[in-house]
Amino acid sequence: MAQYLILIYESEEAYLGATPEVRQDISAAHTRFAEQIPTLGATMLGGNALQPTATATSVRVDIVTDGPFVETKEALGGYYLIEATDLDQALAVAKLCPARFGGVEVRPIWDLAAG
Repeated sequence: MAQYLILIYESEEAYLGATPEVRQDISAAHTRFAEQIPTLGATMLGGNALQPTATATSVRVDIVTDGPFVETKEALGGYYLIEATDLDQALAVAKLCPARFGGVEVRPIWDLAAG
């Protein structure tokens, strides 16, 4: 089994401006997502929501600045780490991942120990 990171990119403005009802719907959707992963034969290893980009601190070489690394239309808002048999299975899981205000990106974890 390989590990994949599902990165959730969304419009931060839309998410932060959402009503409490919409946020509750999003939370429920993420709970359903977590429950669906095993039905596809994959395993969730972890995941977290990230605080807004205003809380970010960026480092380039030895220069530290407040704010996100880059200005983008959509910001990285959270992630899930899953274990799946292959990319096709990881993509099937990613298609179920809630991202109401954007989309997701799937990236395989590079096992540097394997060479």
